Amino acid sequence: MSIPFEYLLKAGERIRPYVRKTPVKSFETLNDFFKSQVYFKCENFQEAGAFKFRGATNAVLKLKKEEAVKGVATHSSGNHAAALALAAKNIGIAAYIVMPSNASTIKIENVRKFGGEITFCGPTLEAREEMLEQVVKKTGATFIHPYDLDDIVCGQGTAAFELVEESGPFDVVMAPVGGGGLLSGTAIAVKHLDPSCLVVGGEPANADDARKSFLAGELIPQRNPNTIADGLRTSLGRINFECISRYVDDILTADEDSIREAMVLIRNETGMMVEPSSAVPVGVMLKNRGFFENKKTGIIISGGNISADTFDELVAGH
Repeated sequence: MSIPFEYLLKAGERIRPYVRKTPVKSFETLNDFFKSQVYFKCENFQEAGAFKFRGATNAVLKLKKEEAVKGVATHSSGNHAAALALAAKNIGIAAYIVMPSNASTIKIENVRKFGGEITFCGPTLEAREEMLEQVVKKTGATFIHPYDLDDIVCGQGTAAFELVEESGPFDVVMAPVGGGGLLSGTAIAVKHLDPSCLVVGGEPANADDARKSFLAGELIPQRNPNTIADGLRTSLGRINFECISRYVDDILTADEDSIREAMVLIRNETGMMVEPSSAVPVGVMLKNRGFFENKKTGIIISGGNISADTFDELVAGH
């Protein structure tokens, strides 16, 4: 069952007092480099440093009173964790966060800064889910899924809605895809505002379950992904798969070298230091230059929660 566009509009109204209307930026040197017009929706400037705050805020604000008093819980390697912690803090409720032991330091610090109560677990999906089950049983908190939830999808889609409203129409709009919350919301927003616009997902070639699922017409789980784009290692969600199957035109991939090259290109030409996951759509452009030439392309820059040291370590040699 498709998520109605009206739900996304209502989400935008609901979260407006809490979220930033992030800037849309275009850079002449990048436009010349790609021989196209490229517009970045800079969610790296969003509260908590990523687009995830939109969906988390929408989900928290939709809780019933009896649910809210017991708090919220989730498992996340970083950006959803911080986003949910801040969204919960904004309305004065508890946030219980299960994080893998290998989560980045900056993302752990963000969760703590926003008052989230962290429980660490092993670095596997099974370990996350088992620990989350224990936390929910102990606290009675409501589980807010990082991506496979209507309220999350609608919140995330407000970024693309703002992008098209401000700077559209576009020939192509791109978003990175991991679990699929952002791409799902982006596709719903874009296809209702401008049906002729192509919606394209950007995915690491080393974690391409979304592309495989998209082409096969059925969900294909992620298997041991090995990519620097840590936010895109998760398997595509069921709700997200349905939205993507209906509204997305294609999912293209970028190899690890292209992701690193994109990170450096964005930093050098825009001054923005973005996470590997955010750079994937630009990595896709690097691998598919001809497709994007002479097109007006909008890209959701999904997050900027990365330290200078980690950035330099990841792009060493590029």
